[in-house]
Amino acid sequence: MTVHTAFTNTNAEALLKARYGEHQGVQPALWSETLDVLLNHRSSRAYLPKALPQGTVELLVAAAQSAPTSSNLQAWSVVAVEDPARKARLEEFAAPNPQINAAPLFLVWLVDLSRLRTIARSNDTEGAGLDYLESFVIGAIDAALAAQNAVAAIDSLGLGSCYIGGIRNRPEDVARELNLPPETIAVFGLTVGYPDPAVKTDVKPRLPQSAVLFREQYGTVSEQDLARYDERLKTFQKGQNMPEAGWTSVIAKRIGSASALKGRVELTAILRRFGFALK
Repeated sequence: MTVHTAFTNTNAEALLKARYGEHQGVQPALWSETLDVLLNHRSSRAYLPKALPQGTVELLVAAAQSAPTSSNLQAWSVVAVEDPARKARLEEFAAPNPQINAAPLFLVWLVDLSRLRTIARSNDTEGAGLDYLESFVIGAIDAALAAQNAVAAIDSLGLGSCYIGGIRNRPEDVARELNLPPETIAVFGLTVGYPDPAVKTDVKPRLPQSAVLFREQYGTVSEQDLARYDERLKTFQKGQNMPEAGWTSVIAKRIGSASALKGRVELTAILRRFGFALK
């Protein structure tokens, strides 16, 4: 990997502007090809009917396993699904997410305490530490870190991906479909494939750094910053032929009622039925 000063990279300014929808006054002293990949990320929901090269799944899992993991517990697993019939059933459980059917590969990422419980019992202990919420949180964080490493690898290979949170809509159906053992649950899915170049997919602007970056102590977010972000997102939405709704009103609706969680309000009870004690 080549590391060089930002001003020698003609893409740096354009990539930073695209990520925020406007100049942020960011002038990094260093730059690398890795940053080119990360800042150029966008979700892909339309794919070519083209199989992935042999060994792609294994390569992505190797990248995933290169992510940090708390205490080296490695409290996650992933199920690679390529069978069209199984993808169709999973899409039904996570609907509406038709990209699951369109992509040649669907990765289902799991919090997996089952493997750790088996190890504990084979070493003459019940593994009481696994009974606490902290262990589930570790698994969820580990799975997210691993998956994001895989996404960076996917982008670097010229492939596309899209996270599927809807895999939590019907977790018991997903568990039966994937034959998951107790203390294991799917936390999100990830479609993988060749993006269809006929479908325009731009980089979605994020909140300005002033809304997420604080120095030393937590700060406040100005209404002006949010209003400007609403306008930038409306511009993005117009370019994608989406309703020009901005951000704040959409987010308010998303978090305004339990119905927006699409059945996930029962997640705590479901986790306990799956064997997670969550003390």
